Amino acid sequence: MGIILNQPTNMTIHELLNISVAGNVDESLNDLKIHTGGPIDRDHGFILHDSDYQYDATIKVADHLYLTSSTTILEDIARGAGPQNKLIVLGYAGWAPGQLEREISDNSWLTTVFEHQLVFSTPAEQQWLYAGKLLGIDLNLLSVQPGHA
Repeated sequence: MGIILNQPTNMTIHELLNISVAGNVDESLNDLKIHTGGPIDRDHGFILHDSDYQYDATIKVADHLYLTSSTTILEDIARGAGPQNKLIVLGYAGWAPGQLEREISDNSWLTTVFEHQLVFSTPAEQQWLYAGKLLGIDLNLLSVQPGHA
């Protein structure tokens, strides 16, 4: 299972909470966008967050990166009591057995370690450039035009 990070939607936290959680929403969340986490099960929500929030259903993904999927965390976020850094996504990405491993060995994916700023502070449209920078690659220098030698 994977979660896409850089595909914000036009849905706001207010719209999501009107569907799933009743009550008022903390005004500091007015600019919080909901992201598309992948094409599978888009009615299922996931919240990536840092270690300042723990719940029974919280799973540690990496050092200082956690995943929670429950309405309780949404209620806490709405009240301003949820995690400080959060990325709310609907849906996830998936692969057939061995497919992701093949894609990685075929260099279809660039992989890097978790970087807090990449996930929680970098605008979605800049995340791919930041990830390349973590790998020492300036992705702006890549061309989609084939060369001739």
